[in-house]
Amino acid sequence: MSTETTPPGEGRASRPRPGTEIELTAGPLAHGGAAVCRHEGFVVFAQGAVPGDRVRAVLGKVKRSHAEARVVEVLEAGPDRIDAVADHPGAPWQVLRYEAQLAAKQDMVEQALSRLGGFENVEVAQIIPAEEQWRYRNKLEFSFGATDDGTVACGFHAPGRWDVVEPLDTCMLGSERADQVRKAALDWCVSKGLEPFDRRTHEGYLRNLVVREGVRTGEMQVRLVTSVGELPDAIDFGDAVECEGVFHTEIEGTGETTVGGSLSIVSGKSKLAEEISGLTVGISPEAFFQTNTVMAEKLYAMAAEEAALKGHERLFDLCSGIGTIGLAMSPRAGEVWGMEIVEPAVEDAIENAKINGITNANFFAGDVRRDLREMVERVGKPNTIIVDPPRAGLSGKIIRRIGEAGAKRIVYVSCNPTTLAPNAAALAELGYELKKVRPIDLFPQTPHVECVALLERKS
Repeated sequence: MSTETTPPGEGRASRPRPGTEIELTAGPLAHGGAAVCRHEGFVVFAQGAVPGDRVRAVLGKVKRSHAEARVVEVLEAGPDRIDAVADHPGAPWQVLRYEAQLAAKQDMVEQALSRLGGFENVEVAQIIPAEEQWRYRNKLEFSFGATDDGTVACGFHAPGRWDVVEPLDTCMLGSERADQVRKAALDWCVSKGLEPFDRRTHEGYLRNLVVREGVRTGEMQVRLVTSVGELPDAIDFGDAVECEGVFHTEIEGTGETTVGGSLSIVSGKSKLAEEISGLTVGISPEAFFQTNTVMAEKLYAMAAEEAALKGHERLFDLCSGIGTIGLAMSPRAGEVWGMEIVEPAVEDAIENAKINGITNANFFAGDVRRDLREMVERVGKPNTIIVDPPRAGLSGKIIRRIGEAGAKRIVYVSCNPTTLAPNAAALAELGYELKKVRPIDLFPQTPHVECVALLERKS
């Protein structure tokens, strides 16, 4: 392996070779969490570096415009670098002071709006910090794998490695009880001689463990994801993990996923009970629910503030999940109509409305891209739309359907500023104006950031 150093001064960009070790000085953090560096004028995104670090890194992918690298040694720490708290890769920004994390996320949102959306004068509020910097997640997805000595591990993938799972002593992202459930599940699987799935050979049984907690209720839900095959002594597994709901999912394909497959209940309750924003809700194993309960309440409150409902409006809740946003806003709306593509989540939303005695909210299973026109025809045009899309954002066709619906106000709840920005720009072409964006931190120790954006139709 060759080693090169970065010479001082500007120069013509020369493309380095994959596998080369180079020395870099880390600049600002980019979307995804890597530090922006330059090597002989060539842009390098270094994972594991924080601004001001001088590091030695190994180049991975080298493209025409930039390269990706992994830090192997910190030669000189930057002013915001701190010691790691958790010995696992699920918290890549834990070596960065929390105040610096917030500043980086603020900058990511502003840069995305400017560079990807073309917005120069949009009001961007100061990011709201998380109340807890550790043990804030109500859901964790662990992977099973084998260590070099053959020991079964249940933890997270090593950075940049889809085929390697790092053993985990203690997980600091979830509660202590959630970590106890993970350890109990791992111990039980080892005691039964179950083999982890090998992501290269596609042999083996154990794939993933999903642990979900009702932060306000204390209930726990666990789901063991395996290759196709009966779970031996399934009832004994339920007894070992001591959770209110225990499930087994069998996956046929070879890809890394906890979604789909054949789901069966092993023991306990079919839904996890939780309380949020004054609601009591039930959550099915595969339904989406914000993974930071405390900060999700603040997120929903921000969305309600921007919706500015007066009590008579027809509110559309698109990508509605289990209905929490629409149901939380229902007392201030005339009527709520939700649409969600995941049918179990729709069933949860309907049941959650009943549990909370809410009679002005209705939920339908449907694809916004295909079915929004029909909903408008059936119930009329919305006054306000709330949309909470996945990380990939909204497709061009969905944006056109939202524009056709003609709502005066759109509240866009985003988990990815790099898709929010172009989506907002596309809505601007349809006659909307981006009025403000409000970032909020739901995921400390990671580069992820949520935002609430308000768009209003131009008169």
